[in-house]
Amino acid sequence: MVKSVAPLLAAALVGSAQAFAPAAKSASTTALNADMSKSIPFMENPSNTAGWVGDVGFDPFGFSDWFDMKWLRESEIKHGRVAMLATLGFWQQEFVTLPGLTPVADSNLAPAVVGASAMLQIVFYVGVLEFWTNKGKVTMETMFEDEDRVPGAFGFDPMGLSVGKTEEEMERMQLRELKNGRLAMLAIGGMIHHNWVTGDALF
Repeated sequence: MVKSVAPLLAAALVGSAQAFAPAAKSASTTALNADMSKSIPFMENPSNTAGWVGDVGFDPFGFSDWFDMKWLRESEIKHGRVAMLATLGFWQQEFVTLPGLTPVADSNLAPAVVGASAMLQIVFYVGVLEFWTNKGKVTMETMFEDEDRVPGAFGFDPMGLSVGKTEEEMERMQLRELKNGRLAMLAIGGMIHHNWVTGDALF
């Protein structure tokens, strides 16, 4: 009787132990998780952004599937740089007025105060600068005909911040610029809309 019960008891104990063992993950589940975006977990990771500095798998509209990544990266860098300048200028002009200009508290009204001619001068100057830095190749199809051309790199480093830096250190600096630029794009959008919605100056 004892001999016949022993195998049954052993089988019951093994079954109980297996009930508390962690469930094995299937290979398909692991592969699926690996293909999902880090920043948007419910969307697939965009393949064309891999290897670029600052990539966190954020491309919800799939721009990288339709446009050249070099052109997209340069667009992001330029918009970020302009946004950083705009963020600084937006609140500074509330307190500092250049000689010959009329003080205005609401920064949204500043373009109307200086007039169309001053604004067109800025547009013209930026257009000339864009044409010159790209050697006349300003379209998406021609801008990166030179495969060695690095997006956003125009040799502008008056303070020598990139001198003597290793590749790893340069990538860290590029990441800082990207993150500050992305934050600035959100910031200037928020500042402009704050003044529109409230009708008041920023400070």
